[in-house]
Amino acid sequence: MKISRFLIMLGIVSLFGGQSLFAQEKKEEKARLIKELIDAGNYTIDVDRALPMSGRSVNLTSSYSVEIKGDSIYSHLPYYGRAYSVPYGGGSGLMFKEPVTDYKMAYDKKDKATITFTSRSDEDRYEFRIEVYLNGTATIFVQPVNRQSITYHGDILLKEE
Repeated sequence: MKISRFLIMLGIVSLFGGQSLFAQEKKEEKARLIKELIDAGNYTIDVDRALPMSGRSVNLTSSYSVEIKGDSIYSHLPYYGRAYSVPYGGGSGLMFKEPVTDYKMAYDKKDKATITFTSRSDEDRYEFRIEVYLNGTATIFVQPVNRQSITYHGDILLKEE
């Protein structure tokens, strides 16, 4: 009787221990994939929240993203905040496809990637700082010349293989 209880308890402990090991392996695999995408300079960040400099955060219900492909940025982001100088009609927000300059990427001690670069559209010049964590979350800080700065939060899209 005591032996069967012991075996049942041992089975339960090993079952949960195995699940924990599997979860850790999955987490490490995701971190490796994210690091590969960042190192290759070919990644997409699906944005779900905007934080204007003044005002409340805005949960985004439509599909917005920033895509980096080599030396270009494909920015599909809304803008909320004060504009100092924009074209007649309000402009197009941060919706543009342009080359990037001064692209720099570095990892800190906790493997957080910090990416900085500059881009220019017909409407403005933008300084970007993107922080990517190995759990897949990302924060995008944008400093336009003719508008207030704005921050976005989202997740790295992992490409299906």
